[in-house]
Amino acid sequence: MFKFSFIPRGEKFFDLFEQSAQNMVKAAHKLKELVDTCENVEEKVAAITKLEHEGDTTTHQIMAQLHRTFVTPFDREDIALLAHVMDDVTDFIHAAADAMLLYRVACPGQRARELADIIVQAATEVEGTVPQLRHHAELKQILPRCVEINRLENMADRVFRSAMAELFDDSTDIAYIIKWREIYEHMEQATDRCEDVANVLEGVALKHG
Repeated sequence: MFKFSFIPRGEKFFDLFEQSAQNMVKAAHKLKELVDTCENVEEKVAAITKLEHEGDTTTHQIMAQLHRTFVTPFDREDIALLAHVMDDVTDFIHAAADAMLLYRVACPGQRARELADIIVQAATEVEGTVPQLRHHAELKQILPRCVEINRLENMADRVFRSAMAELFDDSTDIAYIIKWREIYEHMEQATDRCEDVANVLEGVALKHG
């Protein structure tokens, strides 16, 4: 007689979340390389574009897994939200890089390098946090990591505000201002989405830890 299993098949979700986080970190490092070196721009943006597409594929896999899994390791809404906000981080990294290529901007300055550094730090913190979802005993350890991600997002906000002030103070070239404002906004939004990831992880840890 066929027996239906009610045992959660969570390992696949965890594998995919970790894959998404690793992809995010790769994209963050590629953005940092682009901002720091300002060389081989098309090649670096193409690499980030490839990573963005891979991130989309992983997100689709998570959603497909969600639709065919009866019992999930944690709330279905949290699984879907986590998948999408992690993907958003990579999307905004790609948007920033793509804008640099599209607008043919000059080599990025100090504020862009600072934001790229923070994106790498925040993405790396997410990558280190996501594997703790696998183990109930480690869920509470997620909370201090979420605090750190929030701290990094606050730091990015301060750098972004400084970047915007300097942009308007130092230039009267409207086209230049518009281009860099968009790039800075994409970079700052990448850190915002890292904070969104932290908020979902925090909620999971508090509900199930």
